[in-house]
Amino acid sequence: MIKAIAIDDEPLALKIIERFCAQSAFIDLQKTFTQTSEAIQYLKTNLVDLLLLDVNMPACSGIDFYKQLVNNPMVIFTTAYSEYAVEGFNLQAIDYLLKPFSYDRFAQAIEKANEAHLYSKMKESSEELFISVRADYSLIKIYLSDILFIEGLDNYLKIHLEHQKPIVARMAMKTILDKLPDTTFIRVHRSFIVPFCKVKSVRNKMISIGTHEIPIGSSYEQVFFKHFKQ
Repeated sequence: MIKAIAIDDEPLALKIIERFCAQSAFIDLQKTFTQTSEAIQYLKTNLVDLLLLDVNMPACSGIDFYKQLVNNPMVIFTTAYSEYAVEGFNLQAIDYLLKPFSYDRFAQAIEKANEAHLYSKMKESSEELFISVRADYSLIKIYLSDILFIEGLDNYLKIHLEHQKPIVARMAMKTILDKLPDTTFIRVHRSFIVPFCKVKSVRNKMISIGTHEIPIGSSYEQVFFKHFKQ
């Protein structure tokens, strides 16, 4: 299902969206907000697929709010004013709902969001299953399924592999993190990146992978446990 939040300064409008979402087979409405500041705080620690976002709000317009997001989820704009539609579509909005809208019109917009969501998932699953890393004067292909965890050592990385010798490469943590799919790999410490599928257990902020124990840094703890529980 599509994980969504709704933002509107009118509580009645949010009630309507809640009722419509409850009737949809595609939407998991996780939370609603009347203040953009509260929504920003929520998005810092929670990943969502879709925003149901009112354009006209007193503190910050929905369009300005969406522009300031770093990792933009899909968005369906809602408003009583049609003149904002062009700018909404310029931001590649999934749809633009003009208030008051019916459930059928809402369902049509959600269907578009679901199609886009499914396409995104298919694209992710077709991504390369390996990365290439320069080490020992060679370009080495490393299959993602072989990676146990990645350890940062000053200006080097030690890539620990299953049933193979580790590979040591001169590379920054951020560089290799950008190469890895964020749906399956996560940074858990200033010096460690792990794949979710290799985590055997977590106890006392220590991750067990094979015979290795990896600490969870305090600044990474909240995000890790959020995704690990999911």
